[in-house]
Amino acid sequence: MGKHRFRFLKPEDIKKLANFEFAPKYIVEGYFAGRHQARHQGVSSEFRDYRPYTYGDDTSALDWKVFARTEKYFIRTFEQETNTACYIILDSSASMGFGKKLTKLEYSSFFSAALCYLITKSGNQVALETFDTSIREYAPPGSTGKHLQNLMHILEHNTPGNKTSLSSALIKSYPLFERKGSIVIISDFFDNPAEIFAALNPYLHRGFKVYLFHILTPEEVTLPGNGMQLFVDMEDNSKLPVHTESIKNIYKKEIMNHIKALRELSKRRQVEYSFSDTQTHFFQLFDKLVR
Repeated sequence: MGKHRFRFLKPEDIKKLANFEFAPKYIVEGYFAGRHQARHQGVSSEFRDYRPYTYGDDTSALDWKVFARTEKYFIRTFEQETNTACYIILDSSASMGFGKKLTKLEYSSFFSAALCYLITKSGNQVALETFDTSIREYAPPGSTGKHLQNLMHILEHNTPGNKTSLSSALIKSYPLFERKGSIVIISDFFDNPAEIFAALNPYLHRGFKVYLFHILTPEEVTLPGNGMQLFVDMEDNSKLPVHTESIKNIYKKEIMNHIKALRELSKRRQVEYSFSDTQTHFFQLFDKLVR
């Protein structure tokens, strides 16, 4: 990373991340996305095919003769080059801006940055997408230092946007995810679980391995406070005065039912589901990856 300092990838975190080298192994290799063979360029690698160039690819693998004929950029691929990629999908809707010490978006950005770093460090390819009602930013799979810097800049300049629509974003993303691999979705999942999984179906049929990281603040789980309080919807700015004690139990039951629905649908579809609140250090999410 050179002398660049990024908000969500601090030097002290990079040092600690040396202990989490297993994470990209499991995300890109066997258990997560099918057997992966390390990428090699040299005499031991046999030429296999061409694929379109994407930002972040090694430009030394460009075939200029093909460019001369087609005026399109193609990369030479080899038998030992990986066929898989990890796609990180980060919810950047307005509700992700909620949080006292740390917003859900900030927390999720720290985790996303660490994951991007580990995957590129291991020589594997990672893509990053931010969304609200639609796709806001998309960086296709890459594994270079320059690609990683681009991903950090996307996270750095990302802010909470419009309403949440994960299902809509997944439908729009489908044509972009050309290479089979793993999908890591980081969100507060304030969307209909049935619609989310309907949108995930095409990916699952294609053989993608999917991971859901459900991030909420402690306040969203327990609804703290007493007496009358004014609640403001971060996505449509509507206001609702509520006597907290009178709804606390019902609210908690609804949140737990929502989590249960996501967990049960995940189990049924062989999707990995993990719940975490923003008080838990994001490093602990790596432990959940291998559980």
